[in-house]
Amino acid sequence: MAISLQKGQKVDLTKGNASLVKVGVGLGWDTNKYDGSYAFDLDAAAFLLGENGKVLNDEDFVFYNNLIHNSGAVEHMGDNLTGDGDGDDEQIKVDLSLIPSNISKVAFTVTIHEAEERRQNFGQVSNAFIRIFKEETGEELIRYDLGEDFSVETAVVVGELYRHKSEWKFNAIGSGFKGGLRALCLNFGINV
Repeated sequence: MAISLQKGQKVDLTKGNASLVKVGVGLGWDTNKYDGSYAFDLDAAAFLLGENGKVLNDEDFVFYNNLIHNSGAVEHMGDNLTGDGDGDDEQIKVDLSLIPSNISKVAFTVTIHEAEERRQNFGQVSNAFIRIFKEETGEELIRYDLGEDFSVETAVVVGELYRHKSEWKFNAIGSGFKGGLRALCLNFGINV
């Protein structure tokens, strides 16, 4: 049975489960009814971070225009332009055994494409979640439902996998940003 987390909670992922190497990260959301003329396009991404919480280079940003990290450790499964339907809207695969030793965290984010121009924000998004599951079986291990904490934010750091000694853990973050993808990229040290 999956562990359900609240904001700020941390949980061991690999401790006591040494055979766990390949995990899937599912991110999902619904959009509330709104009167705007634009559809919502939310985008999941992963930032591979060093000890200082920054990328080592721009290739450590895995998203719809850079689907696979050069190590092969993190792979984005493609952009969903509508978010329609139940379950995961976008997925990212992670092979923990391939994450380079100089990477200490993988942060998972969701942004709203062209949020400023379209006058959209996370106050108009509901039922957002992140879940970690075994890639081989689909068994859900961890789930974090974000709740309705956001109003004007256009980007969210949903959660992160992080290395603690020889183990991997998950941290439910739920931290919002104004300024969309650009603000998120600057926060993580990406040249924009």
